Amino acid sequence: MSNVEVVTLSEKGQIVLPKKVRREVGLSKGNKMLLVEKNGKITLIKVNEIMQKEFSTLLASEKSLAKDWLSKEEEKAWKNL
Repeated sequence: MSNVEVVTLSEKGQIVLPKKVRREVGLSKGNKMLLVEKNGKITLIKVNEIMQKEFSTLLASEKSLAKDWLSKEEEKAWKNL
């Protein structure tokens, strides 16, 4: 089912997910959400425990590899492939 809702951004950058949407998706206090921004659009995805472990591993790997990351020129070239 699709829901379209208008929400308001607070001074602190917070939004409230409407109760109807939280119920539909099965969200409750303390649930983790994955926020994806792409081309000016924001998508929120409920993260289950398995996904949370995988993302934690991925982020840890990225941080540990960051020290050996490519130069700015190489990174720019990579993005243009």
